[in-house]
Order: sequence, then C-alpha cells, then structure tokens
Amino acid sequence: MSGFIARTIRRWFDPEQGVSDHQISRWIFLRALGLIYFSAFYSLVFQIRGLIGPHGILPADEYLASVAKDLGPLRLWFAPTLLWFSSSTHMLMAMCWAGIIASLVIVANVWPRAMFVVCLVCFLSFVSAAGDFSGYQSDGMLLEAGFLALFFAPGGFFPGWGNAWFPPRASLFLLRWEWFRIYFESGVVKLASGDEQWRHLTAMDQYYQNGPLPTWIGWYVQHLPHWFHAWTVVATLGMELVLVWMLFLSRRWRIVCFFLVTPWQIVVILTANYTFLNYIVLALGFLLLDDRFLVRFVPIHWRAGLPLTEESKAKLESDLSSEEPSEASGTSPQVQPTRIVQHLHTLRLAVIAVALSLVFYATTLPMLQMFWRRIPLPEGPVMSLEPFRIANQYGLFAVMTPHRFEIEFQGSNDGQTWVAYPFRYKPQDVTEAPRIYAPYQPRFDWNLWFASLGTWSQYPIVPRTEELLLINDPDVLQLFARNPFTDKPPLMVRAVLWQYWFSTMGEKRTQGIWWRRQLLGTYAPTLAIDPTGRIGILAEPRLSPPQD
Repeated sequence: MSGFIARTIRRWFDPEQGVSDHQISRWIFLRALGLIYFSAFYSLVFQIRGLIGPHGILPADEYLASVAKDLGPLRLWFAPTLLWFSSSTHMLMAMCWAGIIASLVIVANVWPRAMFVVCLVCFLSFVSAAGDFSGYQSDGMLLEAGFLALFFAPGGFFPGWGNAWFPPRASLFLLRWEWFRIYFESGVVKLASGDEQWRHLTAMDQYYQNGPLPTWIGWYVQHLPHWFHAWTVVATLGMELVLVWMLFLSRRWRIVCFFLVTPWQIVVILTANYTFLNYIVLALGFLLLDDRFLVRFVPIHWRAGLPLTEESKAKLESDLSSEEPSEASGTSPQVQPTRIVQHLHTLRLAVIAVALSLVFYATTLPMLQMFWRRIPLPEGPVMSLEPFRIANQYGLFAVMTPHRFEIEFQGSNDGQTWVAYPFRYKPQDVTEAPRIYAPYQPRFDWNLWFASLGTWSQYPIVPRTEELLLINDPDVLQLFARNPFTDKPPLMVRAVLWQYWFSTMGEKRTQGIWWRRQLLGTYAPTLAIDPTGRIGILAEPRLSPPQD
C-alpha cells in the first residue's frame, strides 16, 4: 500500500512525471494570465489613490489599523498585504508599477515563475487592504489562477516552451477544476436561490440592461424577442450544469466542449463589461486542448522546441529498436544524485503535494456543502486559506436584478442649481452609447452599482465620497471624468438616485438616446460645509418607489 501511495503522489505532484502534452496550451494560458494581471494593475494605477490612498474613499491605513486593533498578531495572516510596511501613496504606486512590469515580463516569457510571485503578492496586497473595493469574485478567480500558475509555470529565465520542466499533473487538474467550478457552481446557485426568473425563463429579458456596466451591443441584444432570451436561459443552465462535465470525458469531448463554451464567453464579453472575469474563464478554457490539436496552429519554425508528439515518440522508439547496438553506443553509466539533491527533491515534492492538496480540499468541500450542508468534514483548511483568496467558492447571477438604478453625485452653491459630476464609465448621459472597455475594471463605478441596490448606511463609500467632493480632493476627483467645480469646491453635495431603462428602437432613431431615466430622489444625506470648514448634514435622503 505504501508503494502505491508513493507512486500516486509522484504521478500527480512530481514534475519529473509531469504533463508533457500541454506545452502549447500552457504557453497560451500563461501569456493570457500575464495580460489579465496587466489589465488589473493598469486600471489600479489610475484609481488606487482615490480608492484606498491616504486621502481616498476607504484609506488602507484606517482599515489596517482597525484590523490590527481587532486581531493583534493574527493580523498578518488575516490581512496578508505589503501595506503593513507602508500604505503611503508612493507605496501604493510602487506596488502597481511592480505588478505592471512583472506582468509584461510574463508576457515576454522571461522568468515566469518569479514574475508570477511578484504579481500574486502585489495583487493580494491590494485585495487584502481594499475592503469593499475588492469583494469581487473576479479578484478571487485571478488570485486562485495566479497561485496555481506558480506550480504550472516552467522554471528558468528563458524557458521557451518549457521542455525542461513539465507541470505537475495536479496543477493542470486544479486549473481545469477552477474552470469547472466557475461554471457548475454558478449553475447550482441559480437553481438553489429560488429566483423565479430562472425558473420561468425570464432571467435574460432585462439582463443586458440591468447589469453593472452594459455595452452598446447589449443594447441591441436586449431588443430581441422573448423567445431568444428564454432560449439563452435554457442554454446557460444547460452549459453550466451539464455541458461542463465533458471536462472529465475523453480528449475528443474536451475539444468539443472548448468550441462550445469559448464563443459563449466571447458573446458575454461583447454584451456586458464584467472586467477581467470572463477573460480568466476564457484563458482557463484553453487548458482543455492539448499539443496534438494545437500544434497545427504553431508556425513550423517554432515547433523545434516542442516535446515530441506521441506519434513521433512511437516512430523514434521503433527506429531505435530496429538498430543493432554497437560497442561505441554502449550504455553510459547513470550519475546518481547526491543525498542533498535527493532530500531537496523530496522536500519540493512534499511542498507541491501539500499545497495543491490543500487547495483541492478547500475548493471541494464548499462545493459539496452546496448539496450536503452538514457534511462531516473539517472546515479548518477552508478557513485557513480564506484570507488568501486562492481557494474560492463561485456563484454568478444567483438572483437577477429587476431594476437598474444609478447613483449620481451633484454639487451646488445655492441649493437650487445642482451640477452633476460626470462619471467615466457608468451610464449617465442618456445620449451616450454604453461602451466596451473590459478587462479594464473601474472599481468605483462598479461599486456604486452595488450601492444603488442597498442603502447609503450599508455603503459608506457614498457619504465618504460626498465629504471628499466638498473639499475638491484631487485623488477622488480622478475617479470622475472631470470636475465641474474647478475654481473652488461646492458648498453642498448630494447623491441622487435615478432609475434607468434602455430606450426603445424608436426613441433611439428619433431622439438619438440610448437611455431613459427618472429621478427617484436623494439617496444619501445632503452634506454642506460651513465657513469654518465643518461638514454637516443639510437634509436627509428622500426616495420614491421604483417604476416597473
């Protein structure tokens, strides 16, 4: 039995027995993951000061001080971030630029494993200190894939296709396992939520309009007839609950699965801005393909560095077996590794086995609990990895949003004339077409969509933004398209709530508008600043009920 266990461990976790027929898909996936990291850090360069900077909406130093007060020495585990050393503006920007440089080096295929460490540490440092600005499933997807990439990526400075280091089988399996869980768990929560829109096949009727950040293509798709939207509901549930099980079938079925889910993801990218979420799923999907399928798309002069295909290996072995051994070609003595090398190899194998097994357990147990809530298995490993966001539970669109609300900040000097602060990405001007900008992630605009579904007391970013607009805070103003009060800050700031709908085809043709909207009232307390610089509440929020 011990021999069987040892062989099993070596087969799944030892790079010397790693996967040799996924070098092309590995190369594609790692380049794609590098580009996704680049998009994440690139978007933060323009936002991080206004989000969590010393003068931002949710300053990281205030958050970390609260964590330190509550957790004491455990703070380093439950908030793993470099910002414990410093949360200054210079540190925040250095962290973003380090991530940008490392991600581009990954794309160039230079020292990928070390660069993935840099990206993982820098992005985790932001997520762990960003509070409400980092509570997205896309962040967990990127951190999980980034952690597994440490074991999946080849070693060395210039690894090429990575012939010298095949990835452990467990690393490939866990990346595919992440892909599978994103789909399957999303399908399960749709049914488990009890949302009647999924049961009545109406979930997609208003989906393109009511999502966080729509696109102009989604505007056109929204106007298709109900039968089309009902069909997409059936197709979505069928893909998430049934189709993705093809992952566990033979090679041919995995290839078929790839060509079914990939166009679907591309359509989602074109019809809705979900930042880099769909790009991660798209990149993970390439791991369904192997070298035998992908080699035909590789230029001939690039194939030299690829491992031999199975057919080539068989032919080579046949040729060698037909030759008579000669005295000159006698067997050369094998060099036995030293005891130190053997110990290091054993240690490396143990680290890989423990780390990847822990991730598998911590991702499998929550999925099983979706069906058997009181399953008698320890939850300690799941809780221990939770702060690192490398073993996550997913579930997208469990409940569909029935209305579209938008929070708008307005300033005034007399309480009569109110001027809106224009957003960079959120719907606001009814004549402006919704744009496509994913994988760029505007976290401020994104969070305001979530805030519009709740109350201002649940989302302190809204009154905090009002306060900072009263002093023309430059970092927060960078989150908006422009500052309508350039000479001096307004005396009053309020946040109002609008309800939005896509315009009809006729309205767009005759009026040139993409949206219709109706003012529902003030969303949060109206704040004012007195001559002494003190900020107080001028009026409480007043809202009228939404319209169907």
